[in-house]
This record gives sequence, structure tokens and C-alpha cells, in this order.
Amino acid sequence: QPQLVESGGGSVQSGGSLRLSCAASGYTPSDYCVGWIRQAPGKEREVVARNDSDGSTTYADSVKGRFTISRDNAKNTLYLQMDNLKPEDTSTYYCAADICGDWPYIVQMGVSFGYRGEGTQVTVSS
Repeated sequence: QPQLVESGGGSVQSGGSLRLSCAASGYTPSDYCVGWIRQAPGKEREVVARNDSDGSTTYADSVKGRFTISRDNAKNTLYLQMDNLKPEDTSTYYCAADICGDWPYIVQMGVSFGYRGEGTQVTVSS
């Protein structure tokens, strides 16, 4: 059974840093594009960062220059280093994985990813 488990969330002050981890099991992450998604109550889902199977990365404009996504295929783990955090980064963060070619449709239509964790809460105070 494929499973993604996030960890590393918490509460920090504005300007602080956190590192999220996502441990994957039950499938081969190197075959998929993986990423971090966030959604706060009453707000739309946002793809924060994505790491493709060829190693390329993309970021939402709102986090460029502050967040870094990386993955260790040997450990089946995805990471999100978040620096210079802002109150507007407060949200529940999920890691997600799906076939690379399906990501545009999933994002545009707002449907579920093939694999997604339960999420970890990040709270940034001013």
C-alpha cells in the first residue's frame, strides 16, 4: 500500500525556518513527479514546489527564493527547506506524488493526486 508520511511542521516566528520531510513507501518515487502542496482553511490548494523525475524543480512565485525542494531517492524521502517564513505561509503542507504527465490536469481541475500524505501543520507568527 503506497504511503506518504510528512513530518517537520511546527510553529515559528516570521523570518524563521523549518524543514519538512516526507517519507515514501510502497512505490518507487523516482518514477513519479513529487511535490509539496499547501492548503489553508478557506483558501485554494497551492502547489508550492515540485520535483520532477529528471531532477528539475519548479516553485510557486510566492515561495521562490525562500523554499527549496529536494529528494533523496535512496532514502525514499522528499524534503522542503523553508526559510524566511512569513505569516502567509501558515497552512497545512502535504506531500504528493503522481505521474508527471498528470500533474497539469490534477492542478487545473483540483482533483486528487494519486498519492498524498495526511499533512503537517506550519504556523508562522508575526
